[in-house]
Amino acid sequence: MSEVNYDYKTKELPKSVFTTGIALLIIGTVFGVIGLYLDTQRFLLNYLLAFALLISVGVGALFLVTLEYVAGADWSVPIRRVTEFFSSTVPYLLIIGIPLLFNIGSLFHWSHPEAVAEDKILQSKAPYLNTTFFIIRFFVVGLLWTLFWFLITRNSRKQDITKDQVLTKINIRYSAIFIPVFAITISVASIDWIMSLDPHWFSTIFGVYFFAGTVLASLSAVTYAVVKLFENGYLHPKITKDHLYSLGALLFAFINFWGYIAFSQYMLIWYANLPEETFWYLNRWEGMWIYVSLILIIVHFVVPYSVLLSQPAKMDPKRLKFAALWIIFAHLIDLYWLIMPNYHAENSNPWVYLLEFAFPMAAIGVLCIVFYLSYKKSNLLPLGDPKLERGLKFKL
Repeated sequence: MSEVNYDYKTKELPKSVFTTGIALLIIGTVFGVIGLYLDTQRFLLNYLLAFALLISVGVGALFLVTLEYVAGADWSVPIRRVTEFFSSTVPYLLIIGIPLLFNIGSLFHWSHPEAVAEDKILQSKAPYLNTTFFIIRFFVVGLLWTLFWFLITRNSRKQDITKDQVLTKINIRYSAIFIPVFAITISVASIDWIMSLDPHWFSTIFGVYFFAGTVLASLSAVTYAVVKLFENGYLHPKITKDHLYSLGALLFAFINFWGYIAFSQYMLIWYANLPEETFWYLNRWEGMWIYVSLILIIVHFVVPYSVLLSQPAKMDPKRLKFAALWIIFAHLIDLYWLIMPNYHAENSNPWVYLLEFAFPMAAIGVLCIVFYLSYKKSNLLPLGDPKLERGLKFKL
């Protein structure tokens, strides 16, 4: 093992990261509670949006960690801890999701026995869409995510002390198991929490669509954090813009992947022209939703595609920070577009729109807090990883 791996000392992260997270969480929670009294349904849908964002960043980051192990990537090893820090959101998802479980009846039409009794489609889906099985799936999925997060991060941090290379081999095995588990569970979560809001609609690639947005959101959070740490001298001095380029290239690749899946889902439903499928898009092509749909195409694809198109842009810190924040914002619009058309109440109180900002603000606060606390518990550099030296020497 090279001496450089041992000499590196992690700099302390500014306390402002933690205080900013606390402030965002408190402000978002206060406005959220106010919104609860103004409009319960809108409160719950916005809470669900924030929950979906935390799933995207937390579980998506865990997927990126496991992808590195399985792929045997070298370049990402020196910055893997940043991804691990964001994945530390995973164990909190079970707690954050519990309030939604107590409001299944307010969120999901299929949970009402009288609605099922009058609807043949709901009757056919009842073996899957029922409250008991829904709750079981929530805890099974959440516990699986937490288990793999615990096993992989424990070995990664233990390796800093023991320098035992066998731990890397163990994590490769865990990661190889997790990736198919992730594919199934992220699809289950997206179908349960988002697609079943409108239980008459179905799409065979909705899980893939949510996966694309999930990876983009987590990769954007990691990219922004890495660039900020890089600019302020927190990362190892051997980390260069070549490492940043790889992050930019991944962002660009998944922007294209998201666009491909989004278009494929729309095209297949448009081409088949089946009433039980097309109504979902027609609902998003009426009233104000036509503008949101058009904005989504521009914000989530055209802008980040243009920003990251050139090779120099993929290693420019300023562009990468802009693109990362923009994509997170775009993912919020995407979640809003997926979830909020299911809001059917009428509320003329203008204060209710505070909810659109309160819960995303609180979710970002949670991410800041989790990142700060995770940062304090371990080295920023995985000192015992056998591929670290090759990762530090990475060049395009």
